Amino acid sequence: MLISQLITNHYPTVEPEDKVSLALQLMDDFDIIHLPIVEDKKFIGLVCKDDLLDVEEDGVLQYLRNDFIIRSVKSTEHFLSALKLASTNQLSLVPVVNDEMEWVGAITCQELLKTATQFTGAEEIGAIIVLEMERKSYSFGEISRLVETNDAHITQFNTYTETETGLLVVTIKINKQEVSDIIATFQRYEYSIRYFIGEEHYENELRYNYNHLMSYLKI
Repeated sequence: MLISQLITNHYPTVEPEDKVSLALQLMDDFDIIHLPIVEDKKFIGLVCKDDLLDVEEDGVLQYLRNDFIIRSVKSTEHFLSALKLASTNQLSLVPVVNDEMEWVGAITCQELLKTATQFTGAEEIGAIIVLEMERKSYSFGEISRLVETNDAHITQFNTYTETETGLLVVTIKINKQEVSDIIATFQRYEYSIRYFIGEEHYENELRYNYNHLMSYLKI
């Protein structure tokens, strides 16, 4: 999803010559801790509420220019760029500009979180399996084939290299909750399973057989 699909113009901007008191009032009104500063349509930077609280309310924002956060994304970028920027800089909203650095609008963290939820399929029903392996052992084709041999398919797939161990961590989400057969298949092919979140029918059957045996012995 492109950033252009998530832009909102609901949030106000201020100018460098506006007073600190105005910026603080707007932050309270719109429940944000960052406010865009725009001059002659150009994005100058973001001002942070913590910085504003350290100065006199009658002062102008220009005096805090050295503290402005000059971070932005373009509307043609993928939304993950905005998500990364918000996370790295702990922003309550992400500024969007055009090629001339003119102010276009903003994306709120709430909108980014909602989009990330849709992007990762977090709302979809299904089990999650997390594997760990050496990078040289990684094969998406084989992982997908092993899942599909158990009448399931992958709905979400993510990988990252763990800094501490150097291992590749593979997270897959499948389209069903029951994972016993899939887990057994991965183990048969010597995959290391870090953890999984789903239902295990084997465990349920074992408990049923145990209870059945206890009932039989009591007869």
